[in-house]
Amino acid sequence: MTDTTDDPGVLRWTVGFVMVGMAWGFTNPFIRRAAVNYNPPKRAVLEDPSVNALKKVIWKALFAAFDMLKTPSYAVPLLINLTGSVWFFLLIGKAELSLTVPIVNSLAFLFTVLGEWFAEGKVITRETWIGMALVLAGIGLCVHSKT
Repeated sequence: MTDTTDDPGVLRWTVGFVMVGMAWGFTNPFIRRAAVNYNPPKRAVLEDPSVNALKKVIWKALFAAFDMLKTPSYAVPLLINLTGSVWFFLLIGKAELSLTVPIVNSLAFLFTVLGEWFAEGKVITRETWIGMALVLAGIGLCVHSKT
């Protein structure tokens, strides 16, 4: 029996890392914006004085989760973000762990900055650009050290 699992190549690893970083980072500002804009509706069980505090906290958390998940502005970015976690799981099964984790997390940071610019119109300062360039240089050093 021969082993048919070939190395997918640098391009496919790079695309995989970028996809996970983008799924994790770019969606964060959209998830945050939906969570900040969340305005919970009134619920009778939460207003009832006969319900104890622990039950109110549990009901409040359940209602908040349900309401947020049925809101597309929250649910769609969350689904993309979670899909990135599945991709990450598949990557760490094949790629070297000491490269995969820092690369993907660094790319998530970069895509979070870009997502804030896109979603919220935040200005990317010169210092942030320099920091992003240094992060990319660090990724390059990590990759170079393994070759």
